[in-house]
Amino acid sequence: MRRVLSFAFLLVAAAVAAAAAEDANLLDRCWTPQALAGTAAELKALRAHTKLDLTALKQEPLPYISPVAQALRGSIRNVELPPGEKLIALTFDLCETDGDVAGYDGRIVDLLRAQGVKATFFASGKWMETHEERTAQLIADPNFEIGSHGLRHLDMARLSGDALKDEIVLTEAAYVRARKNLLARQCAVPTEAGRPLAERTSLLRFPYGSCNAASLAAAAAHGQIANQWDVVTGDPDPRRSAKAIAETILTKAHPGAIIVAHANGRGRNTAEAIALAIPKLKEEGYGFVTVSELLAAGKPVIATTCYLNRPGATRRLARSNRRKSHDHFTLFGRVN
Repeated sequence: MRRVLSFAFLLVAAAVAAAAAEDANLLDRCWTPQALAGTAAELKALRAHTKLDLTALKQEPLPYISPVAQALRGSIRNVELPPGEKLIALTFDLCETDGDVAGYDGRIVDLLRAQGVKATFFASGKWMETHEERTAQLIADPNFEIGSHGLRHLDMARLSGDALKDEIVLTEAAYVRARKNLLARQCAVPTEAGRPLAERTSLLRFPYGSCNAASLAAAAAHGQIANQWDVVTGDPDPRRSAKAIAETILTKAHPGAIIVAHANGRGRNTAEAIALAIPKLKEEGYGFVTVSELLAAGKPVIATTCYLNRPGATRRLARSNRRKSHDHFTLFGRVN
């Protein structure tokens, strides 16, 4: 079974790599370096009660999505790699709720591009709707992958029925619409074969790291592989310095690790931390891949529940945090 799963994921990863090689210039065709560069103004989140156009999202045609294979259902924590393989996945959450317009930490994205480092961004559907240009850039970048982070960053373990379905399906619709709008641009019309952009998201990270059997089943039924993490940076905690975050990454990194951080302006000192960590990880022989590529390289380690560092931790933190601000540094601040 493991060999079959690895082969299937290898096919996906090979297709992605080949596509990227065909057309790595989409970013250059559609944006100048100045347009790609992050700005200080984008970092700050705005406290504003903004609402999504749910009617429009529900009318967006979606590609057919096969349910997740039984062997991949559950909460993926990391990946068991063959001996000698030193791959790691950097992941960044782009959370946004109805009560705010989150930021965009372009310093992180600019650094990843400058270093040639691959990464996966888990974006809320609402974040994609309010950051149309940045979403298009992330979709167009061959080194990046976009996964779902729910529509409005709600605790899916507390949802059911249509409310739960909307958090999954309408996030997919937000991605599909962003991709469609990108391809409609004149600059995206390929002069050669072109790089086919992913038609849909295939990964979902539960907001707050909180899930239950029903939400795991709903994600799988809609073709979303539940991907969590096993290295917590704690970057939303304003008390954590860049050095402390980098030390956490370097201390807890291991082959097959999935590292969680934030790129929505709520990761304190995140850009500075990864600037410290990336060169040292490279020195230690690590290669950076997207989550899908990491899954293709080995055997996913799957839990039956979602949690922060140990079973039960996330649920307690999520419950206490609903009374706090959306920064929820209590949720990701504990790294022990």
